[in-house]
Amino acid sequence: MKKVLFGVMAIVLLCSHDMFLKMDNYFLEPNTQAVIQLFNGTFEKSENVIDRNRMLDVSLMGNGQRIQVDSTQWSEKDSITFLNFKTGNSGTWVAGVSTAAKNIALDAKSFNDYLEHDGVVDMLEWRKENNALDQDAVEKYSKHVKTIFQVGEKLSNDWKTALGYPIEFVPKENPYDIHPGHSIKVQLLYKGEPLANQLVIIGTEKSGESTTIEHSHDGGEPHTHKSGETPDHDHNSGLQLRTDEAGMLDFQITNEGVWHLRTIYMAQSEEEGLTHESNWATLTFAVGSGHSAAHGSGTEDDHHAHEEGFPSYIFLLFSLVIVAGLFFYFKKKK
Repeated sequence: MKKVLFGVMAIVLLCSHDMFLKMDNYFLEPNTQAVIQLFNGTFEKSENVIDRNRMLDVSLMGNGQRIQVDSTQWSEKDSITFLNFKTGNSGTWVAGVSTAAKNIALDAKSFNDYLEHDGVVDMLEWRKENNALDQDAVEKYSKHVKTIFQVGEKLSNDWKTALGYPIEFVPKENPYDIHPGHSIKVQLLYKGEPLANQLVIIGTEKSGESTTIEHSHDGGEPHTHKSGETPDHDHNSGLQLRTDEAGMLDFQITNEGVWHLRTIYMAQSEEEGLTHESNWATLTFAVGSGHSAAHGSGTEDDHHAHEEGFPSYIFLLFSLVIVAGLFFYFKKKK
């Protein structure tokens, strides 16, 4: 009975405890106070706060500089951890948090349920194929999360900075330079190298809507979807894709709003006392009518576009002046 109870408690404590960096507004003004929220639970609800001593790295990347965040900048309220900071100059910024590893012991059934529930389908399939479903597990896990946000109207290249986390998503194009109807490429790195054939789950919260996106599996065989394909069933959490040989994802941006990616990479461990090790990664960013979308990307092409949009009333006035001038000129000659 105790073993069953422990397994249930372990599932409650671990499963679906994804970690996300979120913001109420991903479009900020330069040199102003702002807040980033650290959710530990689901994308919609944080179940508990994160202790400072678990944060191995907290970084802000902007204006070509990586800034280490001081622990005094954090606060907690209602199971959410808040990072208070001041934005810098205009640019596309990155924030990241990497946590220290923790161990958890699970009986075989609880471990299998967790793998199925959180979408770690490759390890679950391996256990099925190798008659290992009855084996208990001791897993070491850590979480590494990032968010990308826009400060002011000028775009910068900080969005493509790899923070050197054990696992992380790195976009190959600026999320704040694209609009719905375009696609975006994102690379998944593990220990600095492309991670191929890794399952990634992509969700979106449409602008102006409260879209519920769960992170659970209710059964079924492992499967994938083509880029831009929306699942027509509800046993998992949105769009599922696998990275290609270069660790790349390529998917369609279908709507304005917040987008988030999540993955759990698990491998068997040879470390004494452990059976498995997992590294969790998430990435959030927004696509919408913020500074870049409303005012252009700040590139040279946008500048020319503004120049080409010469006001029509000025052209009309200029034409009238020329006509009047010609009229008086020919009248005087007569």
